[in-house]
Amino acid sequence: MWINLTYSALEAGFGFYTNSLALISDALHNLGDAAGLGLAWVAAWLATHAPTERHTFGWRRATQLSPLMNAILLVAFSGALLWESFRRIQNPPDVPGFTLIWVASIGILVNIGTAALFYRGQHTDLNKRGAFLHLMADAAVSVAVVLAGLGIWLYGWHWLDPVTSLLVAIVVGYSSWRLLKESFMQVMDAVPENLDKAQVETYLLSLPNVAAVHHVHIWSLGAEEIALTAHIVRNTTQQHDAFIDQTNQDLLQKFNINHATLQIELGQSCLHDQHDHAPHY
Repeated sequence: MWINLTYSALEAGFGFYTNSLALISDALHNLGDAAGLGLAWVAAWLATHAPTERHTFGWRRATQLSPLMNAILLVAFSGALLWESFRRIQNPPDVPGFTLIWVASIGILVNIGTAALFYRGQHTDLNKRGAFLHLMADAAVSVAVVLAGLGIWLYGWHWLDPVTSLLVAIVVGYSSWRLLKESFMQVMDAVPENLDKAQVETYLLSLPNVAAVHHVHIWSLGAEEIALTAHIVRNTTQQHDAFIDQTNQDLLQKFNINHATLQIELGQSCLHDQHDHAPHY
């Protein structure tokens, strides 16, 4: 976070000094990354808080709110950049191309280096994935700024500065849209994308002495933690504890569900089935 903040200040300073919208837009994007890393940092810290009487799950949901706020921030930046880029295309300023080249080259090194720190954990942790995508998008943006600087320096194509900023806005908006969608779905307790609810139900139905399965709910509690609740109808009264222990182990191994709560029933239906399609309060 501090590396990105330092580079954002450097890049913004040269952007205002040279009147380069490409550098200013890249600096804003880097500032957004620093803010995003700060949010991820705070969320990871909150997630370590132990459960309380009021917050029985602890603060693990903070790791889902962080990428949602991160994505909203990126979308807002991309909208502002689009507006300013269109305005400047009509009258592109005189920008020194060589300054764009060396300042943006530093940005490539900074962003790839910091993104590498999140590569390993970004496949299973949406909080880390948000930070990783942010930083890789910045690296791509910095490459575009370097190419624009080469065009301005070698050929005097000053229109490349606002056009590059326009491309930055499109890249930022596109890369943040999927993150916005995924984080919103997580906050709304949707089934994680890497899980198929039907497959989980099929597995539960295949277990010994299971006659029916209903009220299966799967959602993400936070980074790398998936919860499940289910009502399981069994045609035996024997060995419920052993059955639950083995099923929990299988759910962890087969589906990476590590917070399962199973309700065993001895009948074909329960009272909740009468209101299966109605909201529960």
